Amino acid sequence: MIRFFFSFILSSACFNTVGQNNTAAFRNTQLPLQVRVNDLLKQLTLQEKISLLGYNSKSIDRLGIPAYNWWNEALHGVARAGRATVFPQAIGMAATFNDALLFEEAGIISTEARAKYNLSVAQDRHLQYMGLTFWSPNINIFRDPRWGRGQETYGEDPFLTASMGIAFIKGLQGNDSRYLKTSACAKHFAVHSGPEAGRHTFNAIVDEKDLRETYLYAFKKLVDAGVESVMCAYNRVNGEPCCTGQTLLQSILRNEWKFKGHVVTDCWALEDVWKRHKAISTSVETAAAAIKAGVNLDCSNLLQDDVMKAIEQKLLTQQEVDSALAGMLRTQFKLGFYDPAANNPFSNYGADSIASAYHINLARTTAQQSMVLLKNSKSILPLNKKKCSAIMVVGSNAASLDALLGNYHGVSNKAVNFVEGITNAVDAGTRVEYDLGCDYTDTVHFGGLWAAGNADVTVAVLGLNPVYEGEEGDAFLAAGGGDRKSLSLPVSHIAYLRALRKASNKPIIAVITAGSAVDIAAIEPYADAIILAWYPGEQGGNALADIIFGDVSPAGRLPVTFYNSTEDLPAYENYAAKGHTYRYYDGKLQYPFGYGLSYTSFSYGLIKKPMAAATIKDSISFTVKVTNTGNYDGDEVVQVYIKYPPAERMPIKELKAFKRIHIKKAGSAVVDFRIPVAELQKWDLRKQQWKLYIGNYTIVAGADSQDEKLSAIVTLK
Repeated sequence: MIRFFFSFILSSACFNTVGQNNTAAFRNTQLPLQVRVNDLLKQLTLQEKISLLGYNSKSIDRLGIPAYNWWNEALHGVARAGRATVFPQAIGMAATFNDALLFEEAGIISTEARAKYNLSVAQDRHLQYMGLTFWSPNINIFRDPRWGRGQETYGEDPFLTASMGIAFIKGLQGNDSRYLKTSACAKHFAVHSGPEAGRHTFNAIVDEKDLRETYLYAFKKLVDAGVESVMCAYNRVNGEPCCTGQTLLQSILRNEWKFKGHVVTDCWALEDVWKRHKAISTSVETAAAAIKAGVNLDCSNLLQDDVMKAIEQKLLTQQEVDSALAGMLRTQFKLGFYDPAANNPFSNYGADSIASAYHINLARTTAQQSMVLLKNSKSILPLNKKKCSAIMVVGSNAASLDALLGNYHGVSNKAVNFVEGITNAVDAGTRVEYDLGCDYTDTVHFGGLWAAGNADVTVAVLGLNPVYEGEEGDAFLAAGGGDRKSLSLPVSHIAYLRALRKASNKPIIAVITAGSAVDIAAIEPYADAIILAWYPGEQGGNALADIIFGDVSPAGRLPVTFYNSTEDLPAYENYAAKGHTYRYYDGKLQYPFGYGLSYTSFSYGLIKKPMAAATIKDSISFTVKVTNTGNYDGDEVVQVYIKYPPAERMPIKELKAFKRIHIKKAGSAVVDFRIPVAELQKWDLRKQQWKLYIGNYTIVAGADSQDEKLSAIVTLK
């Protein structure tokens, strides 16, 4: 009944109105898309067109077009829009190394988005965060662990970022032959990963080789995969503001890559161009430059305020305004905004499509798969519930909602914190105690020490939360304006874990919440096991319990390198790839990219070798057999890296394939891999084009970037 009701209501609400001008060509669903767009452009006055160029688009009553707010977020669930399923933060999803799982998650997000949109417009509400145009995912490269917004990304590797990003946008946008389920947006274009406090004035200097191979790789892949929108960044790149420069938006995105979707500015980025970058003298000139560069939508009101003035000053033509608006209108038509609801397969979603039992279960699965086991001394984990009569749960993040949600999050009425998850997992005859234990600053006064000494095991949930790392302004307790100044955990947390170790000779399980790499060495001596939980979403508590008690064997993998110190890194403002990430850093590490322990063990065998020689037209195919040689059912993440022949500025190695597989105890699985040789090209700075370097390439398969279980050499010519 709910779905029938909303189908009926939507047939006479919002963009699906059958009202004024219902006979206009732009409402004729039998006409080609561009014909409909052109007709609507003809129907609109110039002032009306300009009013639609901002994120908070005005209503056009005479055409039956209501207001629409383009600003919506869906980083790891529908965000800021009331009840919705909250999945692990993006960096945690990257740690799953499971793009198929992320695709399923994104499909759920878009289902809930459609349902919330339907519910909202049925009540004639046109609110921010309740629309269908999502400014997600963030596919910037997490080049430096100090960046506060790194938690929003899929990590430091271009290939992993592209793979996860493609899965996410395809899940969001759906596979209907006619309609977008929602609109996804690849952001922030480009070369954007801190410093957060200076992002409105920063000029990222990068040469064409690093630009192409590191910073643009994922954007190109998502454009090829059909992402509907791209968001230009706040910063400048080599002197050009990202939202008015010709190089990124015109030369590369439009002309070279043939991008057909719409470009949206980051919020108030155009104001930065003239006020803070001072790259253009006035706001009116900035408006003209943005339109000419290819901006379609402004996340501010600058275009709405100044485009008319730019036309009057002959800085812009009406035809250029039409071209800009057409890009946005195409997206709206593809979302079905101007069609009868009956035509749209997504118009029936209602309240029963939000936070369903299936969605909540998937949130639990994604959280399970995201968590990374970093230490398991003497195989202390998994714990045997029958032998744990008393459990102590402590730590400033043990009952924290923030530590579950990360940033850009929704809200859930089903959120389960770590204390609750552990309590849920044991029977009523097991004693579970909780104590906050410590705060984020005090290194002297602690709680729960005596109780921990009387328990069979202590679970200490410590680490960071999104007010200590995140976006400028939102992370209001971050000393670095959103960024982190070091890799250190809070000093009080280290001191507390040390005090726990002194107070108890019973097992201590340290659980660390964070959105980036942290200094694990500082706590490693005091914990028998260490689990990195990231910001695991609404089911984080249940997922942690599933892992601790052995219902699930952990198989999360680090999507970022864990360095020993920021002293091992180039200056934070340095965007050169040299010295950054596992691809170019060859020093000692705490943990390598791709690392993660399991409760079981695996052996590898190469059952089909790759061809001995290949050309750029070929693909390198090979087959790996993986056998579970341990005592638990579990997942393995097979990672395939390429080592390149000697040449200037080649990466040390590079991820080019991965597959997460579940294998039962004593069982085996066969995995086929195929790597197009064209994927191994590198940018030639002298010729300014992609080039395949001839020579011997080593293919390495293993469980992380430093593990070499199998290898083979292929000669490319």
